[in-house]
Amino acid sequence: MVLLGVCGLTSYFLVADERKGRDARAAGGPAAAQPRDITSQAVDPAPLTVEEVFPTADLVINPKEPPYQVLKTEVAPDCAGAAGGGIAELLGGAGCTQVVRATLRSPSGEYLLTAGIFNLVDEAAAGRVHKGIKPLVAEESGRFQGMVAGAGTEPVVHSSGQVGWHFRGHFLAYAVIAKATGDEIDPGDQHARQILYDVIELHLRGTVLERRATVADGEAGPAAATQPGS
Repeated sequence: MVLLGVCGLTSYFLVADERKGRDARAAGGPAAAQPRDITSQAVDPAPLTVEEVFPTADLVINPKEPPYQVLKTEVAPDCAGAAGGGIAELLGGAGCTQVVRATLRSPSGEYLLTAGIFNLVDEAAAGRVHKGIKPLVAEESGRFQGMVAGAGTEPVVHSSGQVGWHFRGHFLAYAVIAKATGDEIDPGDQHARQILYDVIELHLRGTVLERRATVADGEAGPAAATQPGS
């Protein structure tokens, strides 16, 4: 799939700067919350779960707007199944142990997207992958794979789209978006850029990974979870 309108760190933060007001809601949290180290799998060994990343069928970003509809979810140890070409190779070299992803429909119904989080060995590896993705996508030698979620969702796999990605700790969050009609997305499409920001920054990084990176007093949290066989 040809990915247009590449959204890496630079262009991604252009969107973030424009939407600071909507990010304010993620800042409020329990006063007693303490930071938790998520810089590596060694200190944060608990795997991600679907319940942690996409806990409900409706993903609410803005309470004043309709939710994103979660159409299908998947957790897989094969990270290459969610990426292709050079990006799959980058993920393999970064010790990727799992990906949790979902295919969603935008609140307006005009867009489909597949989004998720890759679990990498450590923060340094996540940073290297983040930096290495943009040239691969620009040269069409690497891509994120959309995931079909029933009849009518094929465009997320087969159509031209836009993609965004960012990392936090040892995790890489991403999303690939396409028009539900299968039409090409204009590189300057602000609705598509807003969707990438909503899902990557506000949900995956600002909510899911923020919860993993903090713990309330007396709460065990995912990093302290007992592992199988321990």
